Amino acid sequence: MVMPSLQPQYNAAISSKPTVETDTIGRNVVIMQNAVVRKGSLIGDNVVIHPNVVIESGVEIADGVEIFPGAYIGKPPKGAGATARPIKYNKFVKIGPECSIGPNSVIYCDVIIGNNTLIGDGASIREQCRIGSKSVIGRYVTVNYNVKIGDRVKVMDHAWLAGNMTIGSDVFISGGVLTSNDNELGRHVYRDEEMIGPSIEDQAMIGVGAILLPGVMIGAGAIVGAGAVVTKDVPPRKVVMGIPARVVKDVDS
Repeated sequence: MVMPSLQPQYNAAISSKPTVETDTIGRNVVIMQNAVVRKGSLIGDNVVIHPNVVIESGVEIADGVEIFPGAYIGKPPKGAGATARPIKYNKFVKIGPECSIGPNSVIYCDVIIGNNTLIGDGASIREQCRIGSKSVIGRYVTVNYNVKIGDRVKVMDHAWLAGNMTIGSDVFISGGVLTSNDNELGRHVYRDEEMIGPSIEDQAMIGVGAILLPGVMIGAGAIVGAGAVVTKDVPPRKVVMGIPARVVKDVDS
């Protein structure tokens, strides 16, 4: 009996060394195997870049950031001729000091993230997004284009934030929350001024699995109950529940 060959039947170039093209690297930086750091990026002091990370040109990583395996930072958005929305962006990313970027997360071009912010495993942050300091973007959260998020915000796992929405500071968004910015369900030509996501003001709390429809305003300090479907504005410091969501009491009662 002839044993099959254990040798590969193809030629491959395999390297365990990182590809580092930039010459702007701070002190005490660790870049692990198979990472790619492109020319024109800037890496601060005490940064740790784990295996298989890709950092594109125009990315600025501040001091003390740790980027875990497989993250892609500075991805250019591509419409592939299939998207109705025109793709607009500037080619830069700024990540503030002491951030943690989780495994397999994707941060597109034209994104700014403040200091001490956690980006969870597999999160996707699209172009034109701005995220404040000391915030948490949980595992597999999608932050669509042109979303503004304040400081000390927590967005829990698997939430989906629509394009063109605004979130204040000290907001809590529980897991599985869905939002929308399109009342026409994509039937008409895309217009920025008509595709408006919800706005969530400071200190509001959104319960697990809630759905926020286009253009609704969640007032400061309001609470949206689990599974509620919000079809109209929620006044400040009110609790809403149900489908459709209705005011049931004051936050303080």
